[in-house]
Amino acid sequence: MRLDKFLSDCGVGTRSQVKKDIREGRVCVNGEICRSPETKISPDSDAVSLQGRLLGYSRFEYYMLNKPAGCVCAARDNLHPTIFDWIPMNPRKDLAAVGRLDLDTEGLLLVTNDGALSHRLLSPRHHVNKLYEARVSGWLTEEDTASFAKGIDIGDEKQTLPAELMIVESGEESFCRVTIHEGRYHQIKRMFHSLGKEVLWLKRLQMGTFVLDEKLAPGEWRRLNERELEDVEKYKSGHL
Repeated sequence: MRLDKFLSDCGVGTRSQVKKDIREGRVCVNGEICRSPETKISPDSDAVSLQGRLLGYSRFEYYMLNKPAGCVCAARDNLHPTIFDWIPMNPRKDLAAVGRLDLDTEGLLLVTNDGALSHRLLSPRHHVNKLYEARVSGWLTEEDTASFAKGIDIGDEKQTLPAELMIVESGEESFCRVTIHEGRYHQIKRMFHSLGKEVLWLKRLQMGTFVLDEKLAPGEWRRLNERELEDVEKYKSGHL
């Protein structure tokens, strides 16, 4: 890996900024000043320091965001703020959301550059559970619960997989929890719409073993903790 790419991947500056640091003698490789941005180094075996600070290279990054309503899960958008207005964009610019949430949907969002984890959590054949809270228009009934349990025709080639609807409060506006095992486009909204109800508010609480941190206010984020990183490895190895 080129030295300037290594430094920018470590998040210490843009490619142009780290090139300047290298040329001005601020960077050492294995204890020796290196002034060539093109120098090839091994992230696993070479010791690289910037102004005396040893740098550690992390191939993958993992964040948890409590996504607020009103932002999109894209890197950039001409009409709306994006999740990267809250999470600082990595200089590699390779971070992406794991399972996008709609503009007006809130809650748990994992953001990473680990494509293997994203594939494992999103692949239809693995049926990873996703738990949501929802407020919907109209009375919810046990008949609705049974419809969710059987699967619902939402206009696709196949009806949805069986899902769990737990009614918390039923009224002219009802409150519930929904667990689905796939991730079709606008799935929960379309399921309720098929039953003659409209989703007024939607929040994701959980994806697989990853649970939204209650300490995170809307728009706040943190890196995954040690236990969550253990689950990352379990998913990727097929043990979850």
